[in-house]
Amino acid sequence: MFREEYQAVCGAAKKKVEFLEKNPLGYVTAAFLAGMFVGLGCVLMGVVGGYFNAAGSPATKLLNGLIFAVGLNFVFMAGAELFTGNNFTMSAASIKGEVSWGKTIKVWIVCYLGNLLGSVVTAGIFMMTGLMNGQEVGTFLRNAAVAKVSAAPMELFAKAILCNICVCLAVWCSIKMKTETGKIMMAILGVMTFVTSGYEHSVANMTFFTIGLLDPGTAITIGGVLYNLLIVTAGNMLGGILFVALPYYLIQKKD
Repeated sequence: MFREEYQAVCGAAKKKVEFLEKNPLGYVTAAFLAGMFVGLGCVLMGVVGGYFNAAGSPATKLLNGLIFAVGLNFVFMAGAELFTGNNFTMSAASIKGEVSWGKTIKVWIVCYLGNLLGSVVTAGIFMMTGLMNGQEVGTFLRNAAVAKVSAAPMELFAKAILCNICVCLAVWCSIKMKTETGKIMMAILGVMTFVTSGYEHSVANMTFFTIGLLDPGTAITIGGVLYNLLIVTAGNMLGGILFVALPYYLIQKKD
């Protein structure tokens, strides 16, 4: 069951390895774009969510989930390399033995750094807009960054696992979808689930933290940022590998 779809994932992983090996600058650029696309979703969530939160709307979290989905949809539809999605794609191929773990780890590292660069640049440009000076937007984004560095380790780890289960399921389902509308809907559902629930996404956090570090009014430190990213990145990886890639490998495996 699902052998054809799983093989399509493995084929995509092989193409990513080939892409990185033959055109490293192109791959880094694709990873940069993914960081930027997710960053745009973070900024939009901060702006819209800030105003709704200030108005005391009970629908703020649900609205944030729907809004933030633009980031993953940009990744899916425009084409970009997102670390969290690659946790599933690359590990699925490595578990089946079609891509070496060494090559998978290399893709992850380059993709992560490219995502970070895209996130930092997007956050930096956002800070030039002056939108953080607005009380509603500024308060929302500051509180988001502080909450992320203040959470307990196990809380962050568990939220990160659940987050990337949602993201990787969206990736897996998008491969099974036959239409672009279906792919868009799966991205919306996956992102809405993790954002509304308050889970932790390492690449999204890169944008929130860069904004926080550049903003004098946000009480976070580089140490706090590293604390969060190390735990959340590990949790994201575990969620994608152990709870999505491995189960579907076992499901499609021949007797």
